[in-house]
Amino acid sequence: METRVCCLHSKGDIQIETHAVAAPGQGEVLVAIGAAGICGSDLHYFQNGGFGTIRVREPMILGHEAAGTVVAIGEGVDNVEPGTRVAVNPSNPCNDCVYCNQGMPIHCLNMRFSGSAMRFPHEQGLFREKIVVEAARCVPVKDGPSLSEAACSEPLAVCLHARSVAGELTGKRVLVTGAGPIGALCAGLAKDGGASEVVVTDLQDFPLEVAAKMGATRTINIVNAADAMEPYMADKGYFDVVFECSAAAPALKTALMALRPRGTLVQVGIAGDQPIPINLVVSKEISIKGTQRFHSEFAEAVEMISQGRIDVRPIVTQTCKMTDAESAFVLAADRTKAVKVHLTFAGEGT
Repeated sequence: METRVCCLHSKGDIQIETHAVAAPGQGEVLVAIGAAGICGSDLHYFQNGGFGTIRVREPMILGHEAAGTVVAIGEGVDNVEPGTRVAVNPSNPCNDCVYCNQGMPIHCLNMRFSGSAMRFPHEQGLFREKIVVEAARCVPVKDGPSLSEAACSEPLAVCLHARSVAGELTGKRVLVTGAGPIGALCAGLAKDGGASEVVVTDLQDFPLEVAAKMGATRTINIVNAADAMEPYMADKGYFDVVFECSAAAPALKTALMALRPRGTLVQVGIAGDQPIPINLVVSKEISIKGTQRFHSEFAEAVEMISQGRIDVRPIVTQTCKMTDAESAFVLAADRTKAVKVHLTFAGEGT
């Protein structure tokens, strides 16, 4: 059996290739991918050949946000059957290292994550028509949501973990800096979590419009309304919680200035070294918490989408065919037009 895949060979060089696919073995299933989202890390690989010290050193199939339909199952599989629509969890912790044994699989020392160049050989991703994966990584999707919606389970899970790090949000005033897919989903989850206000900032109007659809009570274009944040900085700050999703130094400083004493900043965005105004952290007794990936939140995200509790459709602003992958990546990088771009595939279950 063969399948077409979306493979990155080097910076800016995406090729559609045909690879062999084996039959599913013990505990495995064959999934026909229906939809998959282009993530920021995929864009970094495409635009820069990697990020930070991580470089693409061999051809790598991109993608870690995907959903599809089970085509066949191997021996010992009892959680899904042919025809089951599933979201594919890209995380694969070893369950045997010191952190896995301490109940922290997010920090697994041997984590294998789909579409990642962190290890060599690289971990191949999900941008393909058919893939064999462990059945345990497939979470059934109930009738109702499309496969495109189900493919948003991975970024939603990232934001669910960030929300758990933030703590109780009922009645809290929340700021989200950066209105990309993660920022928009954080806004939606803050509203779902009972926040009384959800203010979202960005440098572009288009993603802010999406954030408003996701639940933001106010959006601010920092370029066009630079002084709009000043009232939030008066009297030592206004917000109880900030989800910092931009990883930009100016946004981080603004977030700390707008946080009230003993507020919490949850750092969601990733970048290199950034300056932090330590005087603000100390004088206002601000808690800074990091957050990465997810574990149990993936199944929770699938359930929320299945139930319609979170409507993820606003973040999916464009859908392109797999064969148009290169133009899809160019579009995904244009924040004046796109928030989340999805690829669709020609395999069964689309």
